[in-house]
Amino acid sequence: MTTASEPDSVSSRLAAVIRRAIAQAGGWLPFDRFMAFALYAPGLGYYANHAPKFGTMPASGSDFVTAPELSPLFGRALAVQLKQALVASETDALIEFGAGSGALAEHLLDTLGDAVRHYRIVDLSGVLRERQQQRLARFGERVQWLDSLPELIDGVVIGNEVLDAMPVQLLHWDGAAWFERGVALDGEAFAWRDEPTALRPPLDAAFVPGTVTEVHAQAEAFIATLAQRLRRGAAFFIDYGFPEAEYYLPQRHGGTLMCHRAHRADQQPLAGVGLKDITAHVNFTGIALAGQAAGLDVIGYTSQARFLFNCGLLPLLADAGVVERAMAQKLITEHEMGELFKVIGFAKGCAFEPLGFADGDRMHRL
Repeated sequence: MTTASEPDSVSSRLAAVIRRAIAQAGGWLPFDRFMAFALYAPGLGYYANHAPKFGTMPASGSDFVTAPELSPLFGRALAVQLKQALVASETDALIEFGAGSGALAEHLLDTLGDAVRHYRIVDLSGVLRERQQQRLARFGERVQWLDSLPELIDGVVIGNEVLDAMPVQLLHWDGAAWFERGVALDGEAFAWRDEPTALRPPLDAAFVPGTVTEVHAQAEAFIATLAQRLRRGAAFFIDYGFPEAEYYLPQRHGGTLMCHRAHRADQQPLAGVGLKDITAHVNFTGIALAGQAAGLDVIGYTSQARFLFNCGLLPLLADAGVVERAMAQKLITEHEMGELFKVIGFAKGCAFEPLGFADGDRMHRL
């Protein structure tokens, strides 16, 4: 049973862990290490503790909603693209990274039926794994949980809002030099501190003095590792973000780092550690180049709305009830998820014309 003091206890214990790590590191942690503690420290980090995460309303105790929680039509439309990739690659396995509540897995398994004989989930959170196992119990041994990326992959990979949760490094431009922004201690409190660095943004833009922005070494390394292990199949990642030229616009001088709690956003990742999500938008150009350099073919890039339309969302909406249709509209409207969220696709060892990018492909903008 959860008591009123439990969240504060989790946060205070996690803060103590991070303070020890800062001390052991000589008084300063780069932000990506701080973010990794805040999100993934065993039993205490945001994705590792027992607090609710996903839901449509704050009353549920949730912090944010993802597309599969909004509407099962998201998974049903996505399944059209995944089935095409399964057929083209002559495989019968789906591998999902960061399965969250298990909603997407449930919708995909229900829609794809016998086309998927093996559904494997890679999730760092033991707590979320338990919830997924309860939700997906009716699928029996078709669903398996893995502790890490398989050594060899023949199948289709899916990741919805996974890349944005990978720790990022923060850079600060003072008008003359770049510094890496990290976390130090001010008494018992966490405080920002900058250190000289050789790190640079991937784009030489007209940065405004005072700019703080992110670089995404961990997400790009993940894509490179996936490329090395994918033998035959495809991969699709859905997340919010921009191509490089838009990501590093001078107007975006505050960066994209954001926290979410109780369906409200803030820009204070050093406060309330373990009690809120910390994310950064995805630089899709960096993701595409990392995959391409490691041997993947980039097969498409477009907005979530265009991708879902290409996969047949409109007929699904026509057959839906009024309430379901209203929820699904959030997937495609420009001011909700439709434009900010993008889809990028990769393939290896197979060739096909992906349905999801048939109209409105934006690879030329990466």
